[in-house]
Amino acid sequence: MVRAIRGAIQVEANDRDAIISGTTELVSAVMERNQLTTDEVISVLFTATPDLTAEFPALAARKLGFHDVPLICCTEIDVPNALPRVVRLMAHVETDRPRAEIQHVYLRGATVLRQDIAQ
Repeated sequence: MVRAIRGAIQVEANDRDAIISGTTELVSAVMERNQLTTDEVISVLFTATPDLTAEFPALAARKLGFHDVPLICCTEIDVPNALPRVVRLMAHVETDRPRAEIQHVYLRGATVLRQDIAQ
């Protein structure tokens, strides 16, 4: 089965290291909580709010070993009063887990985006 996993993290600043560090934390948490390996990941779509321009979030995934996984980065819609400095992801994975067992991950300030499922 193919499942989609969502996640988001608010990073500290529009700084290369902050974006890579935050994205690394997010991707690592998604992989650990869902007991996944990179072989099970089909693709990952990253978005960043328009105020994050210092680095591509996908670079963090590459550094974690996502060498042959298709990755893409996009800019999130610039909605007035939206939470700033947020990296989001949607990962498509192959898993036998039912939808109810998928762990979506919202970290740091991004927990306000999905308080119903944030850890």
